[in-house]
Amino acid sequence: MAKFELKLPKMGESVAEATITTWLKEVGDTIELDDAVVEIATDKVDSEVPSEVEGVLVEKLFDVDDVVQVGQVIAVIETEGEGAVDSTPQETTAKVEGTPKEAVVLETQMTETAVAGNATDFSGSSKFYSPLVKNIAATENVSLNELEAISGTGKDGRVTKNDILQFVDDRKNGKIKTQPAIQPAKEEAQAKPAAPAKKQEISKAAPVVASGEDEIIEMTRMGKLIAHHMVESVQTSAHVQSFIEADVTNIWNWRKKVKGDFMKREGENLTFTPIFMEAVAKAIKDFPMMNISISGDTIIKKKNINLGMAAALSDGNLIVPVIKNADQLNLVGMTKAVNDLANRARNNALKPDDIQGGTYTVTNVGTFGSIMGTPIINQPQVGILALGAIRKVPAVIETPEGDFIGIRYKMFLSHSYDHRVVNGALGGQFVQRVKDYLEAWDMNREF
Repeated sequence: MAKFELKLPKMGESVAEATITTWLKEVGDTIELDDAVVEIATDKVDSEVPSEVEGVLVEKLFDVDDVVQVGQVIAVIETEGEGAVDSTPQETTAKVEGTPKEAVVLETQMTETAVAGNATDFSGSSKFYSPLVKNIAATENVSLNELEAISGTGKDGRVTKNDILQFVDDRKNGKIKTQPAIQPAKEEAQAKPAAPAKKQEISKAAPVVASGEDEIIEMTRMGKLIAHHMVESVQTSAHVQSFIEADVTNIWNWRKKVKGDFMKREGENLTFTPIFMEAVAKAIKDFPMMNISISGDTIIKKKNINLGMAAALSDGNLIVPVIKNADQLNLVGMTKAVNDLANRARNNALKPDDIQGGTYTVTNVGTFGSIMGTPIINQPQVGILALGAIRKVPAVIETPEGDFIGIRYKMFLSHSYDHRVVNGALGGQFVQRVKDYLEAWDMNREF
């Protein structure tokens, strides 16, 4: 009998460890190929680790709530045949669980873009808390005093995910009174100048009175993460918008002409999205200072152009899968990438790495009939482009013989950008360049 070592897979560039939350298989259980063996959690994602082989689980090397480093062996599976323990299995990628754990995208963005000073600092505690527990505490505004007061049920009294979620639920139901955080003396001395901000916080926290006929709906965890991320982005970036109208008649007619042949040859539905994404990637190459992030007082100029593609989920929430190295894809490759990510987003089958590393985001508000919008920047990026609905409108057409009125297909491009580092000239020139690429579409182009 051979033995196979199941290792903790890579879950993204910035994830180095994970916490074991639940063993889905016990020693002696039969395991099929791709069966989920264990549930893990980081501060960014809750995932399952699938088996790469068929066999029987003979050893679990970690207990629930243990913290494991990426690449460590977490279990041993006995398989048919003979051979030594396989210490170099093919890399396994953790599978992102479906709703409600699609909140991974928001947790990822919040972790990457946390503003210094806004998040609770748990470094002063002598106790160990997993990244997931600290992330939940920060999201739910659990103070360090409250966190330390929680009686953990994990190994050596460690606070688990269930412990802190139970605390949050009890506090919400009034079973636990909120403990005010102890402020250092220096902060107390400065409390008087900060009085206006304190008053504003109290005003925001004021409860809304609901009548007997009103329905009270509890926000989902993902809904709360979205709300937090949107407010944080507005408070971080100086949002400015530029709008421009593009004539996409040539694109409309070209797609209508070739989409049947495209489907026959490539087996893919050619939508407008990959065409627009191609134009955006070209414009970013022309204006690389749109492909940046801010870190304190420094600017990080990104080498790769990774386009985030906002996708609506069936439950009304939003997820932003990323097309990596979008500028290196031709139209066929871009179409395959767009369709693949969109399908997996709808089926809750995205991997953690699929929603990380975006450098610029595109959102299609035209899907819902909107002709323009003012999208909120996806931190830590500095720009986001909203694509409006394509409309058939009367327009002035200039020709050598004179001007005349004709029917054209047009759309608005709405560009939101961070005015801290992107001035009006750059923001306007960038969206103008996207327009130029769209309007210069070659009707005779081969795909």
